[in-house]
Amino acid sequence: MLQNAIPHPTAAELDLLRVLWRLGPADAKQVHEALLSDRPEASYATVLRQLQVMHGKGLLSRDESRRPQQYAPAQKQDKLQTHLLKDLIAKAFAGSGKALVLAALKGHVSAQERADIQKLLDSQGESK
Repeated sequence: MLQNAIPHPTAAELDLLRVLWRLGPADAKQVHEALLSDRPEASYATVLRQLQVMHGKGLLSRDESRRPQQYAPAQKQDKLQTHLLKDLIAKAFAGSGKALVLAALKGHVSAQERADIQKLLDSQGESK
């Protein structure tokens, strides 16, 4: 699949993808049960319909040889996240990764996360 052909999931679809990345292949009932802690208002019928729509969009694969059918993300988590991040950088930050990082560091990063980021930057500087 071409990178540009990767569909952009909605916020609700990302919730289901996170569940499936955590669970692995699962049927609609398993996804619904796992989703209830975050979205208690979600009905089984809505989750099933959303999984079917996501399959149609190419966000999920579906194993129809099993009953009940098993759904799985069509893309690995890191690949989809990288694709979405590149799109965000291009659209919201005029292609500047630096602008994205600076915006994130201004108020969206805890002290512990800053320390982890600094450690990562220090280790990359040492390996050059």
